[in-house]
Amino acid sequence: MDPARAEGLLAALELMRADAARGASLDFELLRGWQQHVLDTPQPPPFRSLPAFAKGGRERYGIGPDTRDRLDACLAESATGGGRPLPLTARAARACLDVCYFHPFDDGNARSAFLALVFVLAREGVALDGVALLRRITFQADDPQDAVTLANYIDVHLAETRRGAASLGS
Repeated sequence: MDPARAEGLLAALELMRADAARGASLDFELLRGWQQHVLDTPQPPPFRSLPAFAKGGRERYGIGPDTRDRLDACLAESATGGGRPLPLTARAARACLDVCYFHPFDDGNARSAFLALVFVLAREGVALDGVALLRRITFQADDPQDAVTLANYIDVHLAETRRGAASLGS
């Protein structure tokens, strides 16, 4: 990652941590505040207004009058009491894949999805020591097996973090 992109993501991470600490609700408005830092833009970016394409045009993301509302409804399910009771790692994976699936921005959606994942964990007081598996693997938002794989990767990182914390306490 080039230094400017890294700096933008770090700035967004700081804002995301503050939002998690105050127990903010995950929705498009929160994402776009982080995305302003990710993209280093003077204003928070709007929700895209046209179909989007990714992975060299192999993936297409449609747009309709209710797309943003559907995204917000999905992101609301990342909260502890939101919708179906899912484990934390499943809710974090779901939030990440929802951002990927809805592709709300013209640019930087993978970084936004990563921030959503980390936010869901941080809002419940969970911080990971490392995120290598989460940042280097591509997941298909509409593939049910990829959702399970992502949740498993989050579990792996969480277990590594707990083992590291336990060894420090010994």
